[in-house]
Amino acid sequence: MLEQSQWICSGKPAACPCFTRTFSAAPVRRAVLTITAAGVYDARLNGRPVTDFFLAPGWTSYRHRHQVQVYDVTHLMDSNNRLEVIVGSGWFNGEIARTRRPKDIPVLLLAQLDLHYTDGTTEHIYTDTNWLSTESCIREADIYQGETCDTTFSDEHPVPAVVFDYPKTQLIPQEGEKITLQEQLKPARIFTTPARETVLDFGQEITGIVRVELDAPPDTVITLRCAEMLDANGNFYMDNYRASRCTMQLRCAGPTCWQPQLTYYGFRYLRVEGWPGTVNPEAFTAIVVHSEMTRTGRITCGVPKLNRLFENVVWGQKGNFLDVPTDCPQRDERLGWTGDAQVFINTACYLFDTKKFYTKWLGDLMADQRSNGAVPSVIPDVFHTPGNLRIKSSTAWGDAATVCPWQLYRHYGDAELLRTHFDTMKRWVRYITGITTTPDLWTGYKTQTERVYHPDHFGDWLGLDAPEGSYTGSSRKDLIASAFYAHSTELVVRAGHALDENVSYYEALHDRITAAFRKTYDGDYRTQTEHVLALHFHLTADPVATAAGLVRLIRDNGDRLTTGFVGTPYLLYALSDNGYPDVACSLLLQEQFPSWLFSVNQGATTIWEHWDGLKADGSFWSRDMNSFNHYAYGSVLGWVFETAAGITPCEELPGFARVRVAPQPDVRLGWLDASLDTAYGTIRSRWFCENDRVRYEITVPVASEIVIDGKTRSVSAGSYLFWGALPPHRAG
Repeated sequence: MLEQSQWICSGKPAACPCFTRTFSAAPVRRAVLTITAAGVYDARLNGRPVTDFFLAPGWTSYRHRHQVQVYDVTHLMDSNNRLEVIVGSGWFNGEIARTRRPKDIPVLLLAQLDLHYTDGTTEHIYTDTNWLSTESCIREADIYQGETCDTTFSDEHPVPAVVFDYPKTQLIPQEGEKITLQEQLKPARIFTTPARETVLDFGQEITGIVRVELDAPPDTVITLRCAEMLDANGNFYMDNYRASRCTMQLRCAGPTCWQPQLTYYGFRYLRVEGWPGTVNPEAFTAIVVHSEMTRTGRITCGVPKLNRLFENVVWGQKGNFLDVPTDCPQRDERLGWTGDAQVFINTACYLFDTKKFYTKWLGDLMADQRSNGAVPSVIPDVFHTPGNLRIKSSTAWGDAATVCPWQLYRHYGDAELLRTHFDTMKRWVRYITGITTTPDLWTGYKTQTERVYHPDHFGDWLGLDAPEGSYTGSSRKDLIASAFYAHSTELVVRAGHALDENVSYYEALHDRITAAFRKTYDGDYRTQTEHVLALHFHLTADPVATAAGLVRLIRDNGDRLTTGFVGTPYLLYALSDNGYPDVACSLLLQEQFPSWLFSVNQGATTIWEHWDGLKADGSFWSRDMNSFNHYAYGSVLGWVFETAAGITPCEELPGFARVRVAPQPDVRLGWLDASLDTAYGTIRSRWFCENDRVRYEITVPVASEIVIDGKTRSVSAGSYLFWGALPPHRAG
């Protein structure tokens, strides 16, 4: 791939160099551009974009996998041509690259243009010293800091590009979804804050860029700064962005229409500085940016606030699915945290077709997994350094190696994809087995002298059952680690059965882990999360008593949760699967802090990182770690699809080749309507509470099981109407 082309860099210092190649061409039958960059690129042929791929070539584990794109550019060709490519640092060597930032490697371009002429001859144009390089009008472009463009600048002194010695063995064809520009939003309002700031409110937090149109005198400098929130006094608030400036700046040469080309932002509010005269809100358009994904799942119910929550989950997914499943899109982080990814993947697969998206990311996880099976906590692993080859891995984060391949198999039924990652799954379990200090449980590490970038498990991250300001909750880390050890081992067993592989070793290991877990912890579960994991992973020998203990903790806390990132995704499942669907629904409908609807009542338009990111008094949880677009708690929507609506794939025929629909209605929701587009057609589950009965309207595209009032019916493809009894609601 690109064997004859050479990596080139700018022949002069330039933050975002522009590489150009001019050439004449006879009439062409077909013209194909093959291209990639070490950085992100914007490519134009004769002034027109060669692609709608924004921030190409995307973000991968560049040391192992570097995507190459191929574009048919026949329609852009003229007799005299100019191919122009601007390259910015992007994820490759910008500030987001962290400890592996290759400071000695500049941004690079690698390309080949194949010209197939109508007379049957072919010409090839390669990147080499025949290309020219200049400084571009983009004076700065960084994922964290933003983009600065000076349209008054023009570099009149091009110099030859320089060949740079950089490998090509890591090149792979485009594997993931491309990132593209999506919806466009106009400001919902413009206002002046008490601090006399001019602020635009787009009414919805998004991940994207802003297009600005203005007629301003030359040398006018417009600065736009991003924020998610206003403070208690109504002023513009950026403290939670930490070191990320998240700024758009434009110097105008005259009438201008401009938008950033080489970075992206997370925001709802924009502060406008330097605007000549009165700011015209019509001059601004926010453009949503995310990976291309087809919407597959939709759900609404009779409670408007829940519908707002459901939409917040959708916006959270769009805002954080930008080639990598990131934790947040705004502050100086935006990393592919494995813990966030594994807790949300089930919900993600219901809302959008994410198979291609996750397939690419799991390729990076497989590439970044250490030789001993350890899995970094962020993928791509920007924390990697040559002296840190054998990291410690955190429970519930490294388990993305087993959870994500299994969930993709459940939703899409691709056995070959599961087989591709089967070794990754086994190696993760063997890693735990090899480093734990207690056989059949995960209790620490045998190798205490290794260099690491985090000293311990993350625990029940941001759980509320610990003192104010704590990050890890009060659930015991050894219990969490041992529970996930069992869970990952069980998933290896299930995957092995699906692939007809011998997994007798892992079956015996799972039996031993379960026995050791029960001996150590049964009867001594202390937090909501500890109860939840014991129930959901089928580790407790007495689920009746454990479920009752969980409900008691919830009741004692005023029908409110205390769980963090580890316990919350499974909390409602643990309740509904063990005889307490009414308590699960009570938590879903709870409006007092902490709850999902507390943030809705606070005006949230995405999912928050903290249950009380914005407190009732208008103050903030913290300035250090307080994202307002963090999708992890949006995992609750998976429960709404699978339990309230009852739509689940059958494990024997995954990918919804056979469907099980077993809705669990609750009169407090009034009605619920869920649909899911699958490879076999659309599944729809609707129910309506009418007096003392429930009307069910269910459509299935394949042979299915429908469960109403505990009775299972095997049905063929079609639409069905059933009546059932109204489930009792246990008040108090």
